Amino acid sequence: MMGLFSQAGSHFRNVTGNTKPRGASEDDRAPSDTEPDDTSILDENEGSIISSLISQLRVGMDLSRVTFPTFVLEPRSMLERITDFMSHPDLIFGAEQCDDPEERFLRILQYYLAGWHIKPKGVKKPYNPVLGEFFRCQYDYPNRTQGFYISEQVSHHPPVSAFFYISPENNVMILGELRPKSKFLGNSVSTTMEGENRVTLLGKPEDGEYVITMPNMYARGILFGKMVLELGDTCIAKNEKNGMICDLEFKTKGFWSGTYNAISGRIRHNNSDIGEVSGRWSHVMDYKNTKTGSKRVIFDAVKDGQRVSPKWIPPEDQQEPNESQRLWTNLTHAIIAKDMEAATDAKSAVEDAQRESRKRLEESGKTHVPRFFVQKDGRWIPKIEVPKNPKEATATVRQWIFGSISRPDIKAP
Repeated sequence: MMGLFSQAGSHFRNVTGNTKPRGASEDDRAPSDTEPDDTSILDENEGSIISSLISQLRVGMDLSRVTFPTFVLEPRSMLERITDFMSHPDLIFGAEQCDDPEERFLRILQYYLAGWHIKPKGVKKPYNPVLGEFFRCQYDYPNRTQGFYISEQVSHHPPVSAFFYISPENNVMILGELRPKSKFLGNSVSTTMEGENRVTLLGKPEDGEYVITMPNMYARGILFGKMVLELGDTCIAKNEKNGMICDLEFKTKGFWSGTYNAISGRIRHNNSDIGEVSGRWSHVMDYKNTKTGSKRVIFDAVKDGQRVSPKWIPPEDQQEPNESQRLWTNLTHAIIAKDMEAATDAKSAVEDAQRESRKRLEESGKTHVPRFFVQKDGRWIPKIEVPKNPKEATATVRQWIFGSISRPDIKAP
């Protein structure tokens, strides 16, 4: 799942100083209708650390400057987590061949909705990328084509992660940025995910962009009660050229009724209702055609969620110092080993080096210049002109992202 607590947040608890592990009694257990992977139980040491942080917090407080313990971290950077939305390319490849604009729009919606089911166990957050950090990877598809992804932290305050994906021979390009803002709300943490995905079907340029925004994210019961992770509120998918729009609601569960991870949406074409989306983003999502009454599955996370496209990432010894996996390698190893002390030291080392780097930059009177992206008309776009010929585009993009990095020949899956 995307950036829960992306610039903050985590499992605060034991506000009274009680360090009893969560889940030790029947009343402390997560609701029976939640998914096991949506909840977390802290051990005694973790609870006591959380209680020491409570005094820092005020309702409505921006959490971007608060430091949190390492046991709440998912062992990868936010820049890598964005790739979750590129995990099921079969849902979008070939969409430009659909003659019906409504069908093309639905295919884009499928791509977007299929990205949410991938998430770590419990209530976790990815690493907050540091300024200038980047992540890159390549995909090799069964049809012997490739996809390329690059993301970069282009701003520190406010935090902005820019990303770019392209598969020239499959006629798909996706770019956008995320600008997370987290707040402490008393017994929950909210993360507002500003920014958008902008999808272009290169084989159908007359469609223009398909623009999709993000829902907000909540961790409930972080001080007392039952701790649950939820997506909530409304996001929009639209294609202005064809007059297509979908108001999509990620529903939070009510106190007395409702279902976790539920979604609903209404799709309109030139202001006329054409269909409805419903289901659970963690299970099965359906589309019902308003005109015909027919119903079909948009995405079945239980059945098809394991078929994730593998990605090739340069080995760490070929990565640059500010490349995500190399930059955070000590922290990642410590988290996997469950060595909280070593993880805390590793995290502090990266953050201290970042503060020192920014200090030197400010003293020199210079500003940070992103390597892969440039801001134009309020948007972050990649610093590359992509050739129209798919073969040429593949070679150009590969060279731009990976340079001289060597890679052994890999047969397409």
